[in-house]
Amino acid sequence: MQTVSISVVIPLLNEQDSLLELCQRIDKVLTQQNLRYEIVLVDDGSTDERWQQITAIPQKNPQNVKAIRFLRNYGKAAALMVGFKNSIGDTIITMDADLQDLPEELPDLYKMLQSGYDLVSGWKKKRYDPISKTIPTKLFNFTVRSIFKIPLHDFNSGIKAYRREVAQAIPLYGERHRYIPLLAYRIGFTEIGEKVVKHQKRQYGKTKYGWWRFINGFLDLISIILVTYFIKKPMHFFGTIGIFSFLTGSVFTVSIVAEKLYKSYYHLPFRQPTEQPLFYLALVALIIGVQLFLTGLIGEILISQKQNPQKDYRIKEFLHSEIQNREQT
Repeated sequence: MQTVSISVVIPLLNEQDSLLELCQRIDKVLTQQNLRYEIVLVDDGSTDERWQQITAIPQKNPQNVKAIRFLRNYGKAAALMVGFKNSIGDTIITMDADLQDLPEELPDLYKMLQSGYDLVSGWKKKRYDPISKTIPTKLFNFTVRSIFKIPLHDFNSGIKAYRREVAQAIPLYGERHRYIPLLAYRIGFTEIGEKVVKHQKRQYGKTKYGWWRFINGFLDLISIILVTYFIKKPMHFFGTIGIFSFLTGSVFTVSIVAEKLYKSYYHLPFRQPTEQPLFYLALVALIIGVQLFLTGLIGEILISQKQNPQKDYRIKEFLHSEIQNREQT
């Protein structure tokens, strides 16, 4: 198999105008550095004429291009996962296809990774995005950085460099691509660096994200916290809350019953337990406690019987025979 130093993985969605220029600039930059490379393009269900452009690229320049075409849009996480799987480089660098990230950054990212990092993330210190995007992004990055104590300023930067082992160990699905540094850190790849990269104004296409991106990001953050801390021990999470809820309900129930017995014994006026709102709150706490405890138990059973997850994507076309062989194995 051909030795490749760098695999450049590029997820694509309706950016046909920038594609050829991007590939040619990558070729120029890495060839000047005498770095053997490949470009892995993942067409995430584009509706434009991109696939025709992709198939034409090897007839022009560069020629070392692989391409994968999804049957429909599955999301950036699926595109990155497939790109990682079908890369052969010792270093894998991801970048977006809209040319807001510069191919000229690739050699420096590669050199930083060779100095001992597991992952190097690009930091768009000066962004050319509308304020409606930059402020929520800064808030998002501050929140993640504060919770997980990882000193990065831009977790969701599209331009990142990985050691091959790291890229292929990260479990990606849904929209977890936003948290790749966090996922790598939780696995045990703690040597994470950051490089300031230049950010360009958008020249081609339009943004694929709207206001819903930030709602999804918040929900994903909650999911990541639960998954990263409790995926191997769901009983510790659900069981702890369940026991607390059950004990709280028990204390209230016992106090209500004890109060009735005490006042009944001394012939004092009292209300029946079923006439007190606290009784129903205690009953709800008991039921929730039992349900959460059972949820933790079921989670433990599922983990003990866990099998390898199946692919959640379907590929329509290939541009390289090696990709077909990898996907069939």
